Amino acid sequence: MRPAPLLALLAGPAAALTCEAVTFEGLPYTLCEVDARAEPIRLFLDDAAGEPFGGFAAVEAERGPLAFAMNAGMYHADRRPVGLYVEEGEELAPLVARPGPGNFGMVPNGLLCVVGEGAGAAPGAYVLETGDYLEAPPPCLFATQSGPLLLDGGAIHPRFLPDSTSRKRRNGVGASEDGARAVFAISEAPVTFWEFARLFRDGLGLPDALYLDGSVSRLHAPALGRSDGGAPMGPIVGVLAADAGP
Repeated sequence: MRPAPLLALLAGPAAALTCEAVTFEGLPYTLCEVDARAEPIRLFLDDAAGEPFGGFAAVEAERGPLAFAMNAGMYHADRRPVGLYVEEGEELAPLVARPGPGNFGMVPNGLLCVVGEGAGAAPGAYVLETGDYLEAPPPCLFATQSGPLLLDGGAIHPRFLPDSTSRKRRNGVGASEDGARAVFAISEAPVTFWEFARLFRDGLGLPDALYLDGSVSRLHAPALGRSDGGAPMGPIVGVLAADAGP
């Protein structure tokens, strides 16, 4: 029997942005849930000088306090995105549609697409399979491509195995079909891809989810007194405190 979703188990007042620690099937995670139609989700790559921010503190120094942030996909040695990257409607890196090595190339992969108000499509945050995006590209104000796709319409990636022994600390994002709900998750212990996908599907009731990264997984959650540091990273996703509702 499928366990009751965490969304049905976690009590508390509704809010447009909440971060909390949870346990699902005996494994610890930290979740930040965003009402994607009320809170502008943004991506951050370069500072005003054209150099990658590299971390949460650098974003805050230039753009102001962050209400929440997380690393937002894989990147090359120079910290440039591996696949599609769109910021403020401008494509800064092209889509990669072919299979390839590593987690990014484990197709199906996909992307997080944030659609803004007045774009001719329902605003919100969507997780899309790369092929579906190619067939009918939505007007993404922000987008970051990564892989593998954890969930596609409720189906777990075909290469994930229930009995896998490959465990790592991982982070990713799940979204509702209508784009209204986005949940960013980071595991606080090593997990398999199968377990991580089940968190989004069976724990959070979300149909679509995207893996963002593993070894560099980091979270900035001031409400929890947390801001992870480490080596400089590439794209960052987050919500500016100035944009966040009460």
